Amino acid sequence: MRAIDADVEPPRQRRTPRLDDLDHLRRTSPMSDAVLDEVRGRHIRSGSHWLIDFASCNYLGFDWDPEIIDEIEPTVRRWGTHPSWSRLLGSPRLYADIEERLAALLGAPDTLLLPTATLIHASVIPVLAGAGHVFVEARAHKTVYDGCVSARGQGARLQRFRADRPDELDALLRALPSDGPRLVCLDGVDSMSGNIPDLPVLAAICRDRGATLYVDDTHGFGVIGERTGSEPCPYGSRGNSVVRHTGESYDGIVLVGGFSKAYSSLLAFLALPSPLKDHLKTAAGPYLYSGPSPTASLATALAGLAVNDRRGDAIRADLYAKTVRVLRHMRGLGLDTPSVREFPIVEIPLADAADLDAVARFLWERGIYVTLAAYPLVPRDRVGFRIQVTALNSDEDIDRLNDTLSRLAEQGVLGRRR
Repeated sequence: MRAIDADVEPPRQRRTPRLDDLDHLRRTSPMSDAVLDEVRGRHIRSGSHWLIDFASCNYLGFDWDPEIIDEIEPTVRRWGTHPSWSRLLGSPRLYADIEERLAALLGAPDTLLLPTATLIHASVIPVLAGAGHVFVEARAHKTVYDGCVSARGQGARLQRFRADRPDELDALLRALPSDGPRLVCLDGVDSMSGNIPDLPVLAAICRDRGATLYVDDTHGFGVIGERTGSEPCPYGSRGNSVVRHTGESYDGIVLVGGFSKAYSSLLAFLALPSPLKDHLKTAAGPYLYSGPSPTASLATALAGLAVNDRRGDAIRADLYAKTVRVLRHMRGLGLDTPSVREFPIVEIPLADAADLDAVARFLWERGIYVTLAAYPLVPRDRVGFRIQVTALNSDEDIDRLNDTLSRLAEQGVLGRRR
């Protein structure tokens, strides 16, 4: 055996210039790659410094709901901390119960549970694309894009399109040969702005051109839902995602969603036809090989569905009211935001991207914890930060946030409406 030379330097990593801004932020900003030592609802402590959490995506506050928490221990005592099989070998009855209840909530023909949306994108998009053509929306989440790149590596042709230019998508699909799969991938609720594409228009184009529309609505699930005459707020009712919110059917649509946002559980799903579900059980890697979600995640997902049935609409109405308070304050200050809907994601670009470090430190010192949006996470003209409002943020938390935004506006570092 060859002796190992302890003095040999490890291989140097290839520099990626487009990640320089993000890496600089990781190294210099307390708001990036932070270690959190204590959490009390939406108040968090890093070292001795307390902050109000506006970076959480646990929109409904289910992560601290006593009724949901109480379901963990009895379920773990019955099933153990973690199932020991891939789902193809065997699944605890919890999976079947969740899939049945979830399909009913979504109004979908069937559902399939897998651990995360990232695993779903990486494994399912290549299966659906085959050796055909896959189109990815220009601002789709990076994990969706990565799944499309994987499909290209397995023989598919990959092209980008813009959701706000549906005629271009129609022309691209019309120009394709008649044979082979056609897959169109995009986000439902955009993860940075909270905006929603014109899903009915895009779905109609895909149906006319024989394409499957693949929608990632990991942020919308649990927050937006079907529109009714008695809905308590513009988010709609039941939190059953963007397909129902826009009045669409599942004809030609595969919906991907996650429990890790609004439901605060490590679990994700596809809403899809039953024959496709059966096909993916042998064609999608995570169902065959991956370890499943922990039992606690299955317990909290199932309990969360029950809480959503009873109290979800009231929680969403409160969440909407808090979000509107922030947006109205921003409008009063004349601040710019690409967020045109009143979804609890608010994107705030800076007047000058070079100020991101200083703005992040100011927010930190004021005790406001946000999601920083550096290049290449967003285009350079949208560098700034993202606020996520949740049901657990108090009125006092919103007051502190609005006062901090006022102070930043006075300094002239935030982008202004034109």
